Amino acid sequence: MPDEKKVTVHYVNWEENDPENPNNWPARTRWMYTMLVASLVVSAAFSSSVVTGRLQGPMEDFGVSKEISILQVSLMVFGFMIGPLLWSPLSELYGRKPIYVCALFIYVIFNIPCAVAKNIETLLVCRFFSGFFASAGLTIAGGSISDLFHARERGNAIAYFAAAPYAGPVLGPIVGGWISVGTQSWRWIYWVNMMLAGVLWVLICLMPETYHPVLLARRAKRLRQETGDPSYVTVEEEFPTPLSELLRSNLIRPFEMIVTEPILLLMSMYISIIYALLYAFFFAYPIIFADIHHMNDGEVGVTFCGVLVGTFLALLVTPWLERVYQRSGEKNPTGEPTPENRLPGMMLAAPFIPVSLFIFGWTSFSWVHWFGPVSSGIPFGFGMVLVYYSANNYIIDCFPRYVTSALAAKTLVRSGTGAAFPLFIIQMYHGMGNQWASTLLAFISLAIVPIPYAFYFYGARIRARSKTATH
Repeated sequence: MPDEKKVTVHYVNWEENDPENPNNWPARTRWMYTMLVASLVVSAAFSSSVVTGRLQGPMEDFGVSKEISILQVSLMVFGFMIGPLLWSPLSELYGRKPIYVCALFIYVIFNIPCAVAKNIETLLVCRFFSGFFASAGLTIAGGSISDLFHARERGNAIAYFAAAPYAGPVLGPIVGGWISVGTQSWRWIYWVNMMLAGVLWVLICLMPETYHPVLLARRAKRLRQETGDPSYVTVEEEFPTPLSELLRSNLIRPFEMIVTEPILLLMSMYISIIYALLYAFFFAYPIIFADIHHMNDGEVGVTFCGVLVGTFLALLVTPWLERVYQRSGEKNPTGEPTPENRLPGMMLAAPFIPVSLFIFGWTSFSWVHWFGPVSSGIPFGFGMVLVYYSANNYIIDCFPRYVTSALAAKTLVRSGTGAAFPLFIIQMYHGMGNQWASTLLAFISLAIVPIPYAFYFYGARIRARSKTATH
């Protein structure tokens, strides 16, 4: 038999200093894109809490209890939990931009039936789907940032991404409260939210694709057309990831990893508790500031400015933490930082959370000036952003091969806890009293403070025994 001809394959990849590589785009373009995708995260998180500005509106119009009205928050956050299971694999198949454009357009549209709903069933079903489609921004934003920056440059960009899921919910009651005061209508909250989401959707439509495999596939296609040579392909085209593997990585592996990886389980629990405490504040603050200090909806919203101040202070600290991380590699035998070198920021920030809750609880008396409980938001905002910033980076560095599954698992735990807390916080504060309810939450957050310290000293040994973590 004659020898078969050996087919030559030309793999298309980035060249050194390639201007089409998103890592080499002008810094101004990359940071503008980072701010935009962070704004998408803020918008989705903002939408989840903005309705707390007038929860009594649907109660009066539809004759339902406060617990049913609170489902406007819980069901949207539950949508945040389910959506990533779909958007993450689709973004790996088709790129970031098509998912942003399609999913966020549907999210914008779902605000309309919320605003004009004639019954509570319509409102709650549409809130779930709003969360499901808005979660595309929450899911893909981190991937977009990783597309734009090399690993060693990514820290400062991740800091803004880390602040977004927490700054967004804090802005919600501030804006929603004043919309309620100004219009005396809960429906206008949804119209304003739709306008904000619509503007961001238009902006994301104008931005280019950033996902490297899609950009390289376009280059390969262009070369095949220009040269007439079909041998120009990308590695992903030559060896495509089966859809079954993508589904496994997003539907099965996250649950496997959360059960078998103590690093992922405990870090996800830590993040989820901080996230849930933030959502607990949306219902605890009105009890303290409306019932005790007799503030209106707009004034109650303004009390969240303490959390925003803490968030801003955390963003001022993150560049210093990033420099500490970069220098830590000089002390390691390999010359590179280890995942555990991400944890000093979390170790610094962890005690601020219980401190803030103790302050909030024991200044919640009518004879204590309202600035007391407002000030508790500053250490809380500072602590929650730095905890999330460090923990998120730690998870990414520990599981680089399975980062999509690890982040999906974290999102499932975080969103599930955030959706559950609003359903019992009011009853908890009324049943236990303002001081002891906050104290219980403070002790829970105090109990988990040792977690980052334990992983800082023993994380490398735990990773050495893992099948999926980097060794």
